[in-house]
Order: sequence, then structure tokens, then C-alpha cells
Amino acid sequence: MTTRAGRLSMDDMRKLINKKAGMSVAHNLVDDNPTEVKDWIPTGSRWLDSVVCRGKYAGIPAGKVTEIAGLESTGKSYMAAQIAANAQKMGIDVIYFDSESAIDPSFLENAGCELNTLLYVQAQSVEFVLETIETLLGSNENRMLFIWDSLAFTPSTSDLEGDFNPQSSMAVKPRILSKGLSKIIVPLANSSSSLLILNQLKTNITSNVAEAMTTPYFTPGGKALNYAYSLRIWLTGRKAKASFILDDKGYRVGSEVKAKIEKSRFGTQGRICNFKIMWGGEVGVQDEESWLDAIRGSKYLTSGGPWYSLLNKDESVCKKFQASKWLECLKEESFRTRVLEIMDEEVILKFNNREVEASAFYEEGAEE
Repeated sequence: MTTRAGRLSMDDMRKLINKKAGMSVAHNLVDDNPTEVKDWIPTGSRWLDSVVCRGKYAGIPAGKVTEIAGLESTGKSYMAAQIAANAQKMGIDVIYFDSESAIDPSFLENAGCELNTLLYVQAQSVEFVLETIETLLGSNENRMLFIWDSLAFTPSTSDLEGDFNPQSSMAVKPRILSKGLSKIIVPLANSSSSLLILNQLKTNITSNVAEAMTTPYFTPGGKALNYAYSLRIWLTGRKAKASFILDDKGYRVGSEVKAKIEKSRFGTQGRICNFKIMWGGEVGVQDEESWLDAIRGSKYLTSGGPWYSLLNKDESVCKKFQASKWLECLKEESFRTRVLEIMDEEVILKFNNREVEASAFYEEGAEE
């Protein structure tokens, strides 16, 4: 028969629960706790980092699971390489699971990665990737960034051992992923490690016309994954010739990308931004070029013909410039500082304070 010892304090209850669990699972949310994101890994796009989290400059959240999904040739691997390079600069160990055996070492090097401190692993199966992540989380005390490129192309063990009939292993992978991710969510949070999953966007073929119009794409892996993600970024792009970046001889060296926040536990769904990704020679996000578009609606940026005027807070002219000289102007410290101030105001503060109409931030004017 259980006897009651009287009312327990919150501290006593935490100690009791942690003793029962054999580890620290009960926390005071005012103090240090695993649910709080303490660090963000930059994506390479300041504009994208500014729309991930409400009211602050962010990026890929440490301790959480993030998905970057996109159509073909929209820069998923390019962004992952940029994120890997930024993680290494923060002292985070990078483990790159590649299911397509398509990552060229020179490609990663051009993106800024240190190959000597990057662990490349061939993703043999979904089970192998999940089990390896679980093993490393239990063995390595340093923070880690796991990049899975790509989930859609990673087979299950039954796929490898079975025949080519898709009916023989139907829905096996989603069930494995649902069980596997539920096992590693807590260890990821406790170690402040991150899992970045690259996935494909596929056309939603359905008999329901209304559903196809509102949700034109879906991602492989099952619906359970959507609940595990703290952040989902979808990449789409145009196929027109005007969407490509050309060098001085007309060769294609990059392309335009539209990024949409499909889910964010730190901000809001539906926010969008645009930037260009370089993949011919130089690899990475053309970040600074996108800043002009990010501040184009500001009252502190005026235009007349081919000329723009960037204004100070007192509305005096900071500098007059032409769009073709934008990058050159950014080399001036005072100009660059003012641009970043305006960008933070336009992209972060105005949204957080709801100072303008929502259509300025959402795709097709969708409401929050």
C-alpha cells in the first residue's frame, strides 16, 4: 500500500522523476533545458535565416530535425554543403550520409567545407542511417550535424534484399522512419545535435482537384515525418532562361531559387524569400545580391530611373547607387551596416510587430 508523504515541491518532483528515469528528463524551463534552441547554424542566406524564427535572426536550429525539400536542380545539396561549412566553423562535427554517391569532394571544398574534419558515410539503408546516428549520439560528446542526402533515395533493408516489385515493400520505409525518428528526437535535443534531412518534392497526383491545387507537392517518407520536423524549407525554381545566372561568356553558372517556410515551430508557415545559388565553379548561395530585393519595399530605399538612394534614419541620403554597383557599394562599411539595419527592420521587426499587410511576407498573400 502506497503512503502519501505530503505535498512535494517542484524541485522534489523533478528529482523523483529523474531518479525513476535514470537520467535527466524533468527540467525547469526557466533554467537550461533541452527544448530551448541555444544555437542556429546559418544557411548561407541571411534573408532565409531572417524568416525562420519570429522576431530574431536564426537559421537551422541546433538540437532539432530540419527538412530541406525541393524540386530537381533547386540547390538542396548546395545548401547542405553551405550549412556543413558553417557548422564546421562553429566547431560542430559534420557527418554526411550520401545515398546517391553523388557528392564530389571538390564540390564540398568549393562550398567551404574542411574535408579532413568531415565524415562521409554511404547511406546503405534507412535502418543503417538511423542506427548510426543513434550510436554516434551515445558515443560522441561533441555537437554534431547529421546531413542525410537524400531520404527519398535511401532504400530500406527489405528493398535491398527483395525484388523490384514495389508492392512487396509498400509503406515499409515510412514505418521504419516513424519508429526510428521517435527514438533519436530526445538524444538529438539533449546533445544539441542537429539532423538535416534532404528530400524531394514530387507532384501531388490525386483525383481530388481541390487538394492538388492547394497542395501541388508532397515529400516521400510518410506523414509521420512531418510531425518530427521542427523546420521545413521547400525550394522551388523557374525553368525560364531568365532564371539562370550567366558568366561574361554566357555560360550558366547558377540559378534563382524561391524558398518557402512550409513549417516552423519558431515562426510561421508560408513566409518566402528569393536568392540565387551558384554551382558553376564557385559553390554557394549568392547571399548579398538578394539583400536589395529584401529591402526593396522600405521607405529608406527610394528610386528614380536607374538610380537608388539609401537613406539614414533621419532620411538624409547615405548613398546613391545603381543596381549594377550594389556589391561594390556593400564593400563600404557604413553602407553595409545601414543595409543590414534596414533588412532586419523590414524582414524581422515589421513582421514581428505586424506593421504592414501580411501579403508583403506570405506567398500569394496567404494570411497567418
